[in-house]
Amino acid sequence: MAWYTANAVVVQATMTTLLLALSIQLPLRVGVFSFAGVGCFGIGGYTAAILYTKFDVDTWPAVALGTLLAGGLCYLLGLIIHKLSGLYLGMATIAFSLIVAVAATNGGSLTGGASGIFGALGGITNLHVLLLLALVVAGLAISEYGRFGRMIDTVREDPELAAALGINVGRYRKLTFLASGLIGGLAGAVTTLLRSTITPAEVNFHMVVVALTVIIIGGSSSWLGALIGAIVITWLPTVLSFVADWESIIYGFLVALAAIFLPGGVLGLAKDLIHRWRARRRPTPPAPPASEAEKIPGGEPSSPATERSLASTQGGTS
Repeated sequence: MAWYTANAVVVQATMTTLLLALSIQLPLRVGVFSFAGVGCFGIGGYTAAILYTKFDVDTWPAVALGTLLAGGLCYLLGLIIHKLSGLYLGMATIAFSLIVAVAATNGGSLTGGASGIFGALGGITNLHVLLLLALVVAGLAISEYGRFGRMIDTVREDPELAAALGINVGRYRKLTFLASGLIGGLAGAVTTLLRSTITPAEVNFHMVVVALTVIIIGGSSSWLGALIGAIVITWLPTVLSFVADWESIIYGFLVALAAIFLPGGVLGLAKDLIHRWRARRRPTPPAPPASEAEKIPGGEPSSPATERSLASTQGGTS
C-alpha cells in the first residue's frame, strides 16, 4: 500500500498512456496507418472539460459525451480518407490531430486559447480508470482470437485475399476509425478530468511520437504489446532519474535500440523465445523402421549395389 501511495501518479500515467496507445495500436492491427486517436484524445478531453467547467455537466456524462463526439468525428474522417494507405493515410491523420490542436489554440474563451482549460477536476479515481481500461482491453483481447481475429489478420496481411474471400475490407477499415476514435476520446476525457487540465500542447505532434514509441517498444500485434510499451515508457524516466542530465540521452538510445533490434517489439521477442523453447522441448520422433521388403536374407537393409550383386548371383545359379 505504501508503494502504491508513493507511485500513484506514475500508475495513473501508465493507464492513461496505455489507453492512448491502444487507440493507435488497434488501427495498426487492421493494417490502417492512422494516428487519429491523438486528435480524438484532444476532442474528448476538451469536450469533457468544457462541459464540466462551463455547463456544469457531471463527470460521467461529460466523459460519455466527449467519447461519443470523438468517435463520431473520427468515423466521419474514416469515411473520407479510408481509401488512402501507407504514409498518405498517416500524414492525413497526423494533419487531423494538428488541426484539433490549432482549433483548441484559437478557440478563445471556450477552449482557453494557448493556456488551455484548468480546474476541470472530476470525480474520477485510479480505480475508475482501471475498470474502464479493463473493459477496453477485454474487448480488444476477444477480437484477437477466433474467426474474427483471423479475419482481422487477413485484412492486415493481404487485403486483396480478404476481399476475394468475401470480407468487406472497406467496412472493417471504417469501423476501425470509429473504435479508435472512441478509445482515444475516452482516454482524453478521463485523463483531463483526472488531472484537471488540458492544453493544446497535449494534442500536438509529440503525443503522436509518444504513442508510436509505446507501440514500437511493446509491439503492435496485440494489446499486450501496448501494455508492455506503456509500462516501459512511463516507468523508464523514473528508473533513470539517478542519471540526471543523461536521462534523455539514455532514454533515446534505448528507444533507438528497440526500434532497430526488436522489429516486433518486446512482445515479438518474447513470443519468438517461447516458440524456440517449445521447439527444443518437443521430443524428436523416432526414425521409422526399415520395411521387411527392403532387407536381404542376411537381415541387413539392402542397397542398390547389393541388389545388383544378388541378382547377378541368382542369374548365374540358374
